[in-house]
Amino acid sequence: MRELAFLNKFFWKYRWRFVMGVLFVAISNYFRVLQPKIIRQALDLVVDDVAAYNYLDGLAYADTFYVNVAYNLLYFGLLCILFAVLMGLFMYFMRQTLIVMSRLIEFDLKNVIYRHYQALGLDFYKRNNTGDMMARITEDVSKVRMYLGPAVMYSVNLTVLCVMVIYSMIQVSPTLTLYALIPLPILSISIYYVTSIINQKSERIQAQLSVLNSLSQEVYSGIRVVKSYVQEKAMGRYFEEQTEDFKEKSLSLARVNAFFGPLMIILIGASTIITLYVSGILMFNGQISAGNIAEFIIYINMLTWPVTSIGWVASIIQSAAASQKRINEFLNEDPSIINTSSNENSTTLRGDIICNNITFTYPDTGIKAIDSFSFHFEAKKKYAIVGKTGSGKTTLADLLVRTYDIQQGDIQFDGYPIQSHDLNSLRQQIGYVPQDVFLFSDTIARNIGFADDTLAQSTIENMAKHTAVYDDIMSFKDGFDTIIGERGVTLSGGQKQRISIARALIKDPNIILLDDCLSAVDTKTEAKIVGYLNEALGDKTTIIITHRLYSSLNFDKILVLDQGKLVEVGTHEELLSQHGLYYEIYEKQLMEEEKA
Repeated sequence: MRELAFLNKFFWKYRWRFVMGVLFVAISNYFRVLQPKIIRQALDLVVDDVAAYNYLDGLAYADTFYVNVAYNLLYFGLLCILFAVLMGLFMYFMRQTLIVMSRLIEFDLKNVIYRHYQALGLDFYKRNNTGDMMARITEDVSKVRMYLGPAVMYSVNLTVLCVMVIYSMIQVSPTLTLYALIPLPILSISIYYVTSIINQKSERIQAQLSVLNSLSQEVYSGIRVVKSYVQEKAMGRYFEEQTEDFKEKSLSLARVNAFFGPLMIILIGASTIITLYVSGILMFNGQISAGNIAEFIIYINMLTWPVTSIGWVASIIQSAAASQKRINEFLNEDPSIINTSSNENSTTLRGDIICNNITFTYPDTGIKAIDSFSFHFEAKKKYAIVGKTGSGKTTLADLLVRTYDIQQGDIQFDGYPIQSHDLNSLRQQIGYVPQDVFLFSDTIARNIGFADDTLAQSTIENMAKHTAVYDDIMSFKDGFDTIIGERGVTLSGGQKQRISIARALIKDPNIILLDDCLSAVDTKTEAKIVGYLNEALGDKTTIIITHRLYSSLNFDKILVLDQGKLVEVGTHEELLSQHGLYYEIYEKQLMEEEKA
């Protein structure tokens, strides 16, 4: 229950629903426990009245006595029906409070997990598979809901019913009650032993379910690669192996659960046999009546389902504990990026950026991506950052939008440390196009206007024209209302890049950060986009990270990175005259263009 203690705050939030649910449980069981008492009175009445009737046989008022007995039995029967109806009514109220409460907590818990996922940094997403994260917010939360609803409801019902029934049994005969409860210690030991096994097996099952989800998500996302390498059968065999493992783990748990039900029935049956034997002796000695025996048997049978459900409830609780443990593992993850500004410094940025001797090493791999980088990006000027693959260009972009925090040095925006700026305001004022373009499975218009859903359609269309993707969009049947596939799978690489550029520029940011965003665009389209960028970015701080060198873009400075270090700085002509790394990259690009 240690892991499930996290849920106590939700019980407190919905405490009145919980209290009302417990109250309805008590009232429902009160009317249930009254029924055996009525049956006992009716049976004793029948036994006594039959003896009296036989004694009065042949007398004048025997028939009148018979009619009175019949009316009394009818009265007791109607009373039992009334109590049954009231019991069912309050049982309905019980489910409406406790089960609905579990659904409300499920809703809250999913939102808590989702918000926490969004608050976590990129390092978390690099360490964990999407399928595993999805399993915890869906399958694991569903397991927890079963604890919050049925398990809690049946546990409360069992507790209240046992207290009422045992109290009623003691009122009839303490001796008979003691004998009837002899199997109880065996039951307790069995529950303790079996639930520990269930907990271990449940943890393994949920972990294997995450493996299946991760594998499925990867195959579906990478279906083009799977098909192009003709690996459908191989991936199918691997998936079958994993599902076989899941099946074996699930069957192992099912066998343990299957053992629990019959054990409960055997113990209840043993209690019934002991009750019949002892009550017969007590009745023979005149200590109890025939009605008391019937009452006791009903009490024992009344406990049959609640006690039998202990195994099922225990299984639910242990599965929920295993699932909540997995959920807590992620909820206990602290965000690597903390917004400490409290909106104190969310003013409009001019775009002056100073990097002072910054160093960054990826914590998960130990690779030093940026090494003692220092540079002053002046406001409203254009900069290009070039370098070979793995030189740290994309990492520098991640540091500027603060998806990672630097480990040494200092980054300042308009003279203030990057940590002092409100994180949301900072990112809102940076138009960032990452190297790995991502589009949502939505309309093209909503993808372009992602940053602001109040943008007019004409504004979206104008931006599409500036980024040379308007004609491509209009060639689709539904135009801007075209639903693109997951991750933009229905679009070409160039179309996705141009839509992502439009998405970044349409919010009119003061700082533009483009990371190799024209690599999949043909030269003619590239010329159109570059022409617009020259015109539109005149009053903005622009940093373009690229493998290709755009001589038509008027850069104020070009930075050359190598192994995370800044090795060259200058204009296009200055860098060519140095015959260094930039010259080497430029010559290589010219040769590739000539071959093409």
